[in-house]
Amino acid sequence: MKKILTLSTLALLISAPALAQTWVLTGAENSTDKGNWQISSDKLNIKDSHFSIEQKVLHGGKQEGSKVLTIRAKDGLTIALSPTRGMNLLHVEGFGVRMGWDSPVKEVVNPAFINLESRNGLGWLEGFNEMMVRCGYEWTGHPVTADGQIYTLHGKVGNTPASQVEVEVSDTAPYEIRVRGLVKESTFKKADLQTMTELRYIPGSNSFSLHDVLTNHADYPHDYQIIYHSNFGKPILEEGARFLAPMESISPFNDYAKGGLKEWQTYLGPTKGFDEMVFNIKPLSDNDHHTLAAVVNKAGDKGASIQFDTRQLPVLTLWKNTDTEKQGYVTGIEPGTSYAYPVTIEREQKRVKQLQPGESTQFDLTYTLLHSSSQVSDVEKTIKDIQGQTTLKTDETPIAKE
Repeated sequence: MKKILTLSTLALLISAPALAQTWVLTGAENSTDKGNWQISSDKLNIKDSHFSIEQKVLHGGKQEGSKVLTIRAKDGLTIALSPTRGMNLLHVEGFGVRMGWDSPVKEVVNPAFINLESRNGLGWLEGFNEMMVRCGYEWTGHPVTADGQIYTLHGKVGNTPASQVEVEVSDTAPYEIRVRGLVKESTFKKADLQTMTELRYIPGSNSFSLHDVLTNHADYPHDYQIIYHSNFGKPILEEGARFLAPMESISPFNDYAKGGLKEWQTYLGPTKGFDEMVFNIKPLSDNDHHTLAAVVNKAGDKGASIQFDTRQLPVLTLWKNTDTEKQGYVTGIEPGTSYAYPVTIEREQKRVKQLQPGESTQFDLTYTLLHSSSQVSDVEKTIKDIQGQTTLKTDETPIAKE
């Protein structure tokens, strides 16, 4: 019997709080749309925590009709995400630090104005400005034409509006906030993949987590891929900033990246004429299969870290794009099931995974905004402990060629 999972059923899979209030902001089945909406700790009569959650509908230019949902916590983080853009995270700020970057794309572009197949499959770039964009799930990686179709850059889910969106606030301290969105990749004769995304945040904390459940609703098996394309610019990224991760191996993505292999751990300042350099990493993990990757500033008192499970996301991509600030000065830390090669190469090298009919899989990540020397030191110690006595293997030859 085929397993059909509603948004509520999916929520149970990732253990919703026992006592909570829930607001449905979007519901495609019932044509529900709250539009501009707000709730706050004051309205909920919560005295020992201070936060607000607000949804705004944007107007003008290519952002016409886009929605932005923002969580603001006093003495904590401000987290902005877009239900219109696959529940992608736009930016995160707090404690004088920002996780995110400055893209030439300034608007929260409504996918209705994007043709993913333009520029030979690079249309995805016309909306790319997020701190974290999900690249998948039907496919990911660089564009390629195969099987009679164009596999566009980084898939479709990041440019798919959520069919259902819920906000949930726990009735008891510490008043955890959960934002859920159901994103569907359903095409006649092709695929019926549905992802219930969930962001969890405790007001006042300097970290938040993502818990995504991907389900194959079709009667046939289907491949899937995912890269959590997580992007950081100033003030974390600067000349002398460092990338940190426990690693089994590293190799250049292509011949151009060979030139930066010896300096993979450090960053240049904004450099005109710098093309992107990408490195393929096989991460190490602890006994619970958890690993940690981070980028920290030169002084070692600001940064961002990502914890993930290597059973779910076995590979890591490092993207260094230290071009000029106007062009987009940014680095990407990208846990995934695949590297960024086209799906044809990832299939050949056996990194494309598959879900059976009705089967689900889950992805769990925790993002932490580092805002002190001691927090950066703790991350460095954790990474050093996971690395242990394992010697990093550096391979100067790319594992594939496009």
